Amino acid sequence: MDEQRVVPDGRTALVVGAGIGGLAAALGLRRAGWAVQVLERAPALGEVGAGWSFAPNAVRAADELGIGEQFRALSAPSRAGTNLLTPSGASLMRFRPGRDEVLLANHRADLHRMMLSRLPEGVVHTGTRIVEVTPSGTDVGVTYVTPQGTGHARAAVVVAADGIHSTVRRQLWPTAPRPVFQHITCWRGVTRSGSVWPVDGFQTWGRGERVGVHPLPGKRAYWFLTVRQKRAGVHYPDDLAEVRRRVGHWHDPIPALLEATTAESVLRHDIYDLDPLPRYTMDRVALLGDAAHAMTPFLAQGASQALEDSVVLAAELADGGPVPAALDRYDRARRPRTQLIARMARTDPHYSLSTSPLTYHLLTAVTRLASTAVVRRKTGRLWDWTPPRIPAGRRQPHI
Repeated sequence: MDEQRVVPDGRTALVVGAGIGGLAAALGLRRAGWAVQVLERAPALGEVGAGWSFAPNAVRAADELGIGEQFRALSAPSRAGTNLLTPSGASLMRFRPGRDEVLLANHRADLHRMMLSRLPEGVVHTGTRIVEVTPSGTDVGVTYVTPQGTGHARAAVVVAADGIHSTVRRQLWPTAPRPVFQHITCWRGVTRSGSVWPVDGFQTWGRGERVGVHPLPGKRAYWFLTVRQKRAGVHYPDDLAEVRRRVGHWHDPIPALLEATTAESVLRHDIYDLDPLPRYTMDRVALLGDAAHAMTPFLAQGASQALEDSVVLAAELADGGPVPAALDRYDRARRPRTQLIARMARTDPHYSLSTSPLTYHLLTAVTRLASTAVVRRKTGRLWDWTPPRIPAGRRQPHI
């Protein structure tokens, strides 16, 4: 936005953050007839990261956002949800066609690029750092800084999709707890195209360590390794060498996948999440995605819940009624579900990533005996979600 530009009154929204959640919010609000601008702190657009997977609830959200066809086109089917192995390659559970759900896996950068392409040029503004957000009752004032100077804007609603370290959350929820380190570190990598193919998708459960693998379009494979970690900020001279040391001797094709990954492409992150917030909204400001409910990746629901948030937010704001009332409904709809899933995602690694020999023995034994009904009960709480419809609002020119 130009310095000092003021957003016109009416159905105007400012979205803070141009990650997956922010772009989904912008797509949903525009679908509902809102004029939207997205403010991104990074100096250039482009999602970093590797791969991830999505369950059916996320795909239904993508459909309601109007990007379902494109979402499927850039994804590959993965059986990793129920192809479970031990480090020796012994099977704990096998995917059964017709019984088990196929996940869709894609590369973060591909998904981000597609979503960005669905927004008109000029909607997303990079190099824009939020300084202050001030709800006034009738609108929200936003002060921001760009390389050109300080600017001010006003909008009917502000959506904070600026991640686990959200600037907006820190300002308006000053007593909210800081992100919590869950004593887990995760490495991620993507293989060179065609180097190890085909890949079916699987998870391998070790004691205190877990490997997951998903196929990606372009004959690539995405892999991750999660391990227990006593303290945050531990660095290794060579991350790929550290992964090889830990799991390079595990069953095929894990050694080949690591060999087909370049050392400079490997990412390592400590895993943090958020304690539950008492509200996701304040007057005309709404938290969305990781800004509201950052969770561990163990249920593969973090990005999925951001997509769900975006659909519900747009549906509540589509009717043209009072914004605070619509955001209250959004909060009531989203907080119980997302906080339940975040709690499940925090609890899961207490068992699935336990270093205890007894816990590992019990976990693998129970998994071998698990029935279809048990699997469906666990996944049903996550995946059996039906999105609300986003009524087509009256179109407004983007500002």
